[in-house]
Amino acid sequence: MRVRLESVGKKFQHEWIFREVTYTFEENRAYALTGPNGSGKSTLLMLLSALVLPSRGTLSYQQGQRDIAHEMVYRHLTLAAPYQELIEELTLRELLEFHFTLKKPVDTLSVDAIAQRLRLESAYDKYIYQFSSGMKQRLKLGLALFSQSQLLLLDEPCTNLDAENSRWYRQEIQAVLGQRLIVVASNQRSEYDFCEEIVDVMQFK
Repeated sequence: MRVRLESVGKKFQHEWIFREVTYTFEENRAYALTGPNGSGKSTLLMLLSALVLPSRGTLSYQQGQRDIAHEMVYRHLTLAAPYQELIEELTLRELLEFHFTLKKPVDTLSVDAIAQRLRLESAYDKYIYQFSSGMKQRLKLGLALFSQSQLLLLDEPCTNLDAENSRWYRQEIQAVLGQRLIVVASNQRSEYDFCEEIVDVMQFK
C-alpha cells in the first residue's frame, strides 16, 4: 500500500497539531515517526489509519495501481497501540477466534499456532482482564502482526514489554519487513531502528 498526504493539517479546537504535511509513504517500506511527547506522532498515525480525519488537506491510498476509498482502508491495515482496547470479557481463545473471523491470518496460521507464536499458549483459556499489561501489549502486537494487511501501524510498540518480550517484538517485525508498509511512532530507537526512513514530525509545525 502507498499513502500520500497533500497539505494535510490537523487541529483540535483552535490549536494546530501540525499543518501543511505533504509526504508519501511508499509501499513495503518501514518508516519511523519521531518527535517530543505531544508533538503529534500518535495523531499522525491515527490519520494514516483513516480513523481520524484531517482538518484540511487530503490523504489518498493506493494498492498497486488501484485507489482505495477511505471507508475501505480498514480492510487493508492493522494497528497496535497502548491505548487500543481489547475485549477483556473474552478468553484468549475466544478473542483470537473472533478476531480471525474478521481478518485473515498470515500464512494460514491456525488459532492454536498464533497462541504459540504469541508465547501465550499457557493462557489460552484465561480471560483477557486477567492478563498483565505486558501480556496485553504482546497480544495487541500479535493481532496486528499475524493478520494479513498491507499497512502495519505501531504506536510505541514496546510499551509494558520487558527485555525478553522486546526481543520477541524485534524477531517478529523482522519477519514482515519488505512485505508491508510499516509506520512506527516512537522515540525509543530500539523500537524502530530497522526503519529505512525517519520522519521528525516537528518539521510539520
